[in-house]
Amino acid sequence: MNMLQILDLSVTFGGLHALRNLDFHVEEGEIVSVIGPNGAGKTTFFNMISGMVTPTSGEILFEGESLLNLDPSQVTERGIARTFQNVRLFANMTILENVMVAQHCRTHQKVFGALLQTKAFKSEEIAIREYGEEVLSFFGSRLIGYRLNQPASVLSYANRRRLEIARAMATRPRLLLLDEPVAGMNPRESAELTALIGRLRSEWGFTIVIIEHDMSVVRDVSDRVVVLDHGETIAQGSYDSVANDPKVVEAYLGRQVQDKNADEETSS
Repeated sequence: MNMLQILDLSVTFGGLHALRNLDFHVEEGEIVSVIGPNGAGKTTFFNMISGMVTPTSGEILFEGESLLNLDPSQVTERGIARTFQNVRLFANMTILENVMVAQHCRTHQKVFGALLQTKAFKSEEIAIREYGEEVLSFFGSRLIGYRLNQPASVLSYANRRRLEIARAMATRPRLLLLDEPVAGMNPRESAELTALIGRLRSEWGFTIVIIEHDMSVVRDVSDRVVVLDHGETIAQGSYDSVANDPKVVEAYLGRQVQDKNADEETSS
């Protein structure tokens, strides 16, 4: 069953095609990686799904219902959460507060309850705190214990990226969009987060779409890989089939490099 389906979708900025006639789907329970050279349209792709960019034409269906004309908060309420290539945390809020505030889209008590500190409001606040701690515990000791009440600004870069994933998890999504989750990490940190991505599906049941440049991560976590170039899909399939596709090699290395190699082989 397709959880997310994108049909003949295009995004144009002042005559420039960021995405062109794109068809894409994700089945429930899949992990799909979207790769491509810089400028391929990957970030626009995520921005479009999450309601930050309005498509010029086409359709986006999530669990059979259109996402067109929804703002980002409405998309989140539908069950889609994302992270960003550049970490966007509330640096002066505590680690726990960052995860608690993410649950606002699932709360029922409004300003009236907060002002009067009603029993229902207090019960909901306790539930939000407990769920926040449960989410953070997924990352082991890195984000819990004494760290809960520390400001997010004190975290290392790798732990900030973990916290951003935790914040997305806290919205109780069914689909997670992870934008370059291991960017800037060393090999050990990348390997740890790669393992966590697999657990996000096996233990939490998330369907996941990843934008990633680290091919070892793509290889290790993906059920399927989709390659974009100049806003169009040029290949999709298993990691091995995509990695050996001539169109993909050309998109990453460039036609001139390919031609130069061919000339060198001929001359030798």
